[in-house]
Amino acid sequence: MPSVFKILQKDAAGRIGKLTTPHGVIETPTVMPVINPNIQTIPASEMRSFGAQILITNSYIIFRKEELREVALKDGLHSLLGFNGPIMTDSGSFQLSVYGDVEVTNEQIIEFQQKIGTDIGVPLDIPTAPDVSRDQAESELEITIERLKEARSMVKEGMLLAGPVQGSTYYDLRQYGAEELTRHNFDVYPIGAVVPLMENYRYAELVDVIAASKKGLSPVAPVHLFGAGHPMMFALAVALGCDLFDSAAYALYAKDGRYITNSGTYHIENLNYLPCCCPICLEHSAEELNKAPNKVELLARHNLYVTFQEINLIKQSIRDGNLLELVDMRCRSHPSMLEALKRFYSHTEWIETLDPASKSTFFYTGPESGLRPEINRYSKRLERLEIKGKALITSFPIKMSDEYDQYLRFKPPIGAYPIELSEMYPFNAEIPTTIDYEPMDKALINTINLISRNADAQFTFVCDDSLTKHPRFAELPKNVNVIIRGSTDTFSSQP
Repeated sequence: MPSVFKILQKDAAGRIGKLTTPHGVIETPTVMPVINPNIQTIPASEMRSFGAQILITNSYIIFRKEELREVALKDGLHSLLGFNGPIMTDSGSFQLSVYGDVEVTNEQIIEFQQKIGTDIGVPLDIPTAPDVSRDQAESELEITIERLKEARSMVKEGMLLAGPVQGSTYYDLRQYGAEELTRHNFDVYPIGAVVPLMENYRYAELVDVIAASKKGLSPVAPVHLFGAGHPMMFALAVALGCDLFDSAAYALYAKDGRYITNSGTYHIENLNYLPCCCPICLEHSAEELNKAPNKVELLARHNLYVTFQEINLIKQSIRDGNLLELVDMRCRSHPSMLEALKRFYSHTEWIETLDPASKSTFFYTGPESGLRPEINRYSKRLERLEIKGKALITSFPIKMSDEYDQYLRFKPPIGAYPIELSEMYPFNAEIPTTIDYEPMDKALINTINLISRNADAQFTFVCDDSLTKHPRFAELPKNVNVIIRGSTDTFSSQP
């Protein structure tokens, strides 16, 4: 079977891709607005005007309601919703997780999705909630895998089939489940049962769930993060390799009077000003929006505009090679997101295997900059650098002469590198004057390792006095000649 997903551009573990469906090709990453087949806050027919390429709805709700079921079977799902682009349908798994039972079998819901013309169908998996016992998580995972295998045997062509990855908050089960599903060649791999983590701001655990699932999947498999609808966390999830998102957040938040931004959410009654230039915010003041008789619809429209604005910014960031800078900005919007950023970099070894080696310019953004995959990659490649003769390491611009055989630049968080590489990525890093402790530590570790690997060379290290005060500096090999640059820009030998 030909691949339905093609990767066009990469940054970190994120990518821009093309997903081919029966009703057209969509570009990822993207969001699938959830459409309630009973009540549409915003008509599905208008979704393209916001930037939506694909929608998601619930086949179980349609199956249960006779008038909806008859129209869907007679005229098709796309006619029922009034949308001629790709549509994904959930199977009733969400209702199963909430109510504990559904009036449909796995076989019935798969057949129904095929009959109504679904583009991407979902089997009736079991969404195992966080924090359940391991026995329950294992048992429900095995049931899910069996149901997915049954669905795979039923769907041979036409409808794309999703293979949801379950396993609760047991990361080895998530990876195991992903590996098992990969053997059966599903078209899309949703990561399920993560909404409770997001609702409770457990973003660090969400990072681990995504990473564990991704490690068990093929690196070219399209991944859907179920129920992720707040733009605040899109960049982080994309950097972990998620391609599709869905949520009813745009509508649910609107019903609660909540106004979405890319860094958080406001209650509209608390706003004096609207920090947005979408059509809704240009045409209304905060007071007018709060008092509008159609406030819910207007807020939902604003929320969708902001959602797709963030998706477009993420895509451009991938194109420009600065997705991780955007991730850093977004993760500083909330303490739980900052914790997630730190957890993200605990997976640097894996991310580095997917991250392109060449980009535009490395921007230092804070303490986590020293944990980035580019720095990890350079640390492992130090063994490739051969330094001979007299070598000068300097953190200052200096006029080169015949006095030294090689010149190296010292730049946190990278460390020392041959000055000839200065215009190449990531050595072209833009850094502030004052560097945080951790990135400076990483730079010194790399420098010490480089010197130790080239023990026959004669190193001179020119630096300012502040660098010598870092505890790691004392670990420099004793044969390094250290010169401290004085305040008058003259050089003096260190005592």
